[in-house]
Amino acid sequence: MFGFLMLVFVILIITCSEATILLAYFHLCAEDYHWWWRSFLTSGFTAVYLFIYCIHYFTSKLTISGTISTILYFSYTGIFVFLFFLMTGTVGFFASYFFVQKIYGSIKVD
Repeated sequence: MFGFLMLVFVILIITCSEATILLAYFHLCAEDYHWWWRSFLTSGFTAVYLFIYCIHYFTSKLTISGTISTILYFSYTGIFVFLFFLMTGTVGFFASYFFVQKIYGSIKVD
């Protein structure tokens, strides 16, 4: 089971990296050099999908009826989604950063 989770995690990292590199490349081709925060937010917004799924899971599968339990569920979900946002955003930023360093490092200036 942990091997499968590790495989899914690696696929997540690769997908976030590739999507962020592709969008950063499109922005650089359009001569928009403000890619720093955009690369962080591009892959970081994967957490929005996770939060939407948590809301769907709460309304369709869980049978939580108490107010305190609901607040506790959404508090822990918010913390986890924020950490997921930071993790995927950091992965996307570093992937774009190394990509930009690589493509601009190969330019020869005479």
